[in-house]
Amino acid sequence: MINSSYVSYFTLAAYFDTGLFKYLYFLLILSLYVFIVCANLLLIVVICKNRSLHEPMYLFLCSLFVNELYGSTGLFPFLLVQILSDIHTVSAPFCFLQIFCLYTYGSVEFTNLAVISYDRYLAICYPLQYHVHMTSNKVVVLIAVTWSLPFFAVFVTTLLSVSLQLCGNIINKVYCDSYSIIKLACYETRVNNIYELIAVSLTVCVPISVIFYTYIKILEVCFSGSKQTRQKAVSTCTPHLASLLNFVFGSFFEILQSRFDMSSVPNVLRILLSLYFLTCQPIFNPVMYGLNMSKIRIMCQSLLSVFVLGGCCNFFYYSGTGTVLGSNIF
Repeated sequence: MINSSYVSYFTLAAYFDTGLFKYLYFLLILSLYVFIVCANLLLIVVICKNRSLHEPMYLFLCSLFVNELYGSTGLFPFLLVQILSDIHTVSAPFCFLQIFCLYTYGSVEFTNLAVISYDRYLAICYPLQYHVHMTSNKVVVLIAVTWSLPFFAVFVTTLLSVSLQLCGNIINKVYCDSYSIIKLACYETRVNNIYELIAVSLTVCVPISVIFYTYIKILEVCFSGSKQTRQKAVSTCTPHLASLLNFVFGSFFEILQSRFDMSSVPNVLRILLSLYFLTCQPIFNPVMYGLNMSKIRIMCQSLLSVFVLGGCCNFFYYSGTGTVLGSNIF
């Protein structure tokens, strides 16, 4: 046991010896991370480059894809290093940095999804007044709030965790977690627990309440409106609802695992459930929005075709140049 106000490192106890399979796991996770980066970066570039996509909905989606890059970068490089390492320890400063990154990612995700649902509510319930309500200044303010509020709330949470006096340094997970550190505290952590409840209410409960309210209003309009209105609502809300349910599903299991004793659950299953909301959401969102939204899908196809054709032309050009040079030499 460590009775100290400062712990220099933490041990991640959820890792287990996989032998030579660790190289296979490393390649799988690396491939997953590369796919996440490429998919989200492609959609960000498509939205930023095309003026026809400079609309509120697509700008909010761009913010969502940036958050996927941010969250996955806070996890995957760390996982790759730990998989190849024989000693699964992490320095305390880096551990708290990862806590800050992952918690802000989750909070921004909920807030961003709430902003998208509000945008869809205005587009479906007030289509004629949409551009009056959703001005460019309002878009900037909403995106700023989406990022600034979670960053401030999680920053205070991280500071409170850093100030704790700990009686241990073993975290039973594959990444750093604030609640796991709070459980290592030597004394009463009522202030931390109360603040975490307030922070969760602001960054999770309030966005979910906004989403719930907006979808009630959208459903009212759908049931009382025309067939065209219902089709528009379904086409624009389906990707958002699927993304929301996927993230809530993953977050629910993570909260359940953190707050309750899950020792009866197999270790591998616990690891997969703890990683679900951090790994599946960054894959799910670009695939769901890229395939379901026709404007984004068409732009992606045209951009990819330009890259492919450009690569083929360069290949044939340099191959032809090499042939000519070779014939001149000999």
